[in-house]
Amino acid sequence: MKVTQEKLPASQIGLEIEITPEITQQTYEQVIKNLSSTVNIPGFRKGKVPRPILLQRLGVSRIKAAALEELIQDGIEQAVKQEDIQAIGQPQLRSSFEDLINNYEPGKPLTFLVAVDVEPEVTLNQYTGLQAQAEEIKYDPTQVDNVLEKERQQMATLIPVEGRAAKIGDVAVVDFQGVIAKAEGDDPDAEPTPIPGGDATDFQVELQEDKFIPGFVTGIVGMNPGETKEISAQFPDPYVNEELAGKPAIFTVTLKELKEKELPELDDDFAQEVSDFETLEELRKSLEDRYQKEAEDKTKTNKQEALLAELLKHVDVDLPGTLIEQEVDAMLTQTAMRLAQQGLDVRKLFTQDIIPQLRERSRPEAIERIKRSLALREIGKRESLVVTPEELQARVTELLEQYADEDIDEEKLNSMVENELLSDKILNWLLDNSSVELVPEGTLNAQEEPADEATAPETEASNSEATAESAVEG
Repeated sequence: MKVTQEKLPASQIGLEIEITPEITQQTYEQVIKNLSSTVNIPGFRKGKVPRPILLQRLGVSRIKAAALEELIQDGIEQAVKQEDIQAIGQPQLRSSFEDLINNYEPGKPLTFLVAVDVEPEVTLNQYTGLQAQAEEIKYDPTQVDNVLEKERQQMATLIPVEGRAAKIGDVAVVDFQGVIAKAEGDDPDAEPTPIPGGDATDFQVELQEDKFIPGFVTGIVGMNPGETKEISAQFPDPYVNEELAGKPAIFTVTLKELKEKELPELDDDFAQEVSDFETLEELRKSLEDRYQKEAEDKTKTNKQEALLAELLKHVDVDLPGTLIEQEVDAMLTQTAMRLAQQGLDVRKLFTQDIIPQLRERSRPEAIERIKRSLALREIGKRESLVVTPEELQARVTELLEQYADEDIDEEKLNSMVENELLSDKILNWLLDNSSVELVPEGTLNAQEEPADEATAPETEASNSEATAESAVEG
């Protein structure tokens, strides 16, 4: 078999494959033999159909097409193996199949063209001495106070209140019934329209404005237990129930009981109640360390992302369609899994009409992700960065202990963890060999347009927990 190669755009290799006359004849005869033993023709037993009758009934074109399919498939497999081509995806026939049928003559050479996707060549014009800006995320001490206060609120004891009116911070027990407020021009004698689900008995609401629709809580403030009052409120726009969005409402509210929160003291007893620490000082220190590390990790992530964005400006790579489509598939699969975990019906969201749109919108991000991955891999090769067996085993063991109750595919987990650790090692090397200027938080984001989360699926899952969950079988 004669094979001629040529380089094509989009990381493809073009192959001109010439099948010998002997093979074109043998395949044709074998197809006829196989058909004669399987085709039912009235008046003849299987395997006993005369060749002229078989050709007449089935048609020469049909038999040629069957033979060509075998010749092309076998020819491509042998050519790829013979030329030692590391193909990805399925080869594509470049010749017209119809023309091949017309020109195919058993016993004569058969030549056809195919294109094969291969791993792209990556050109890094620069990857050391990169310069970028990244936002510095600073630790905010008020985070600790906010967490402790939230815990105090959750541990609060409700104490009945008498002899005064409701105020912000109280917990009110109310009965209420809501109707849509009549608009100008409505029939004044018509019955008001009840709000679906807009009534309750012994409903407990914390008197904070963000706990209900605007106007409801402020209307209760100042009421006394036993009092009934009509309260005007306004549904926000947008609203979960689109039919109510932006509409005015009137609630008839009866305040049945009033309670106030008695908060626990911030002391060692409190620390022991909400955590495994013996003292409040230890609890505070733990929270401070946690939020300081979070700030440092976010800053490091910002630096890495800034360097990757800069790196992509110096990368030249001609991506094959197969890699792009595979990445789009992975992105949509991750999105579907995330939505399913949130309890959403993926089949209703990923309809046959919307999938092509999602695929098209996902392509730019897929291309960027592939370029980043290939660039990092190329840096790893050039700098001989590898994950040692000890590093791999330590991380895998840690994850297996963490997910001891899960059914883990260890081979898959090993591969995913190795890729993750290698990426981390390359990114750290990139940080050590580049310059990143830290700027205050919000400086760079303010210069960018806000992302439209509704137009692109969420795709990244970079932490080890996601890695382990991806290796769960079933």
